Amino acid sequence: MAARVTPTVDALSDPVPDTARLYQEGMIAGVIGAATVAVWFLLLDTAAGHPLYTPTVLGTAIFRRGALGSPETLSVSLEMVGMFTWVHMLVFAALGGIASRLLGMVERNPSWGFGLLLFAVVFEFGFVAAALVFAAPVLRLIPWPSVLVANLLAAGAMSAYFWRRHPRLVVRP
Repeated sequence: MAARVTPTVDALSDPVPDTARLYQEGMIAGVIGAATVAVWFLLLDTAAGHPLYTPTVLGTAIFRRGALGSPETLSVSLEMVGMFTWVHMLVFAALGGIASRLLGMVERNPSWGFGLLLFAVVFEFGFVAAALVFAAPVLRLIPWPSVLVANLLAAGAMSAYFWRRHPRLVVRP
């Protein structure tokens, strides 16, 4: 006679495994962060009188191998805007997934929280430093302080989302 295994009530009530839930949260947070950056630059570009200029510059730098030419003649390209926006959302979704998974680990082991916070600060600094070194032509067209503010706004928006999704999160030194 073979033993039958019946699922428990808890297993039936949560159809999405914990890991999948964390990645879903991370992708949502990443899209929120990417949208925050996009709105920030749309506001800046519109205030300067050339909406969608920033994603056109970044898309041209990435997909046309840095062929920016003269910035005065660069016209807005919806193709470049669309391609850059898609890649930007994917990168942020991936980073959000990683961040969510790390937050899940911190929930189980609060002493890792400070390390995660330190990693986030170093990662942000490293991104800005790498942009200053490797993307100097782009940063002549898009001021680095606006890039820094955009990333800080995105980090704040993603943190607010994660704060609501991880109410039991405790960080211990």
